Amino acid sequence: MSLYALKPRFQALLRPRVTRMADAGYTANQVTLAAAGGSLVVGLGVAFLSDLRILFLLLPVWLFIRMALNAIDGMLAREFGQKSLLGAYLNEIADVVSDAALILPFATLPLFGPFWTGAVIVLAVISEFAGVMGPMVGASRRYDGPLGKSDRAFVFGALGLWIGLGLPRPEWLFWLMPLAVLFLTLTIVNRVHKGLREARSHQSVS
Repeated sequence: MSLYALKPRFQALLRPRVTRMADAGYTANQVTLAAAGGSLVVGLGVAFLSDLRILFLLLPVWLFIRMALNAIDGMLAREFGQKSLLGAYLNEIADVVSDAALILPFATLPLFGPFWTGAVIVLAVISEFAGVMGPMVGASRRYDGPLGKSDRAFVFGALGLWIGLGLPRPEWLFWLMPLAVLFLTLTIVNRVHKGLREARSHQSVS
């Protein structure tokens, strides 16, 4: 299960706005770059100013905006004839750069530290790479969970909200990062397994 399954409903809510954006001349690539640029500004800004715990409240706000922008750029590309080879590269590269930037602030907190947070960032990148590998072996782009991009946005958005509000940070909260590592590992295995199964089913049919 993954929050990615809710994407069609989210897109339906955004469709009127996307139509207006397309009519106004906005492009999918512009939206992709805006999402990546905003993620870098927010993520690096919170990391460098992490002593100001209230700034962690920016993370859930921006993560929600980023999810909306990610949905919008895909809809502009698919539904308004804006697909391009450059856009495919930008979409995947921007996603992993944004993920890394928005998870980075947690490395500055002693409770989590750079090791486990760094492991989460690396595995998040690998999980997206595993998803992108799908078409290369004859399968679809894989978005399987349990800790896909939307799920990570929810988890780290909620964690940013918790910290930004100054709520108690019991020692057990430390285990969130090792759990994220575990679930990201399962996500990678799941994407590889289902990608291979899909590719083999296509080969058997042909």
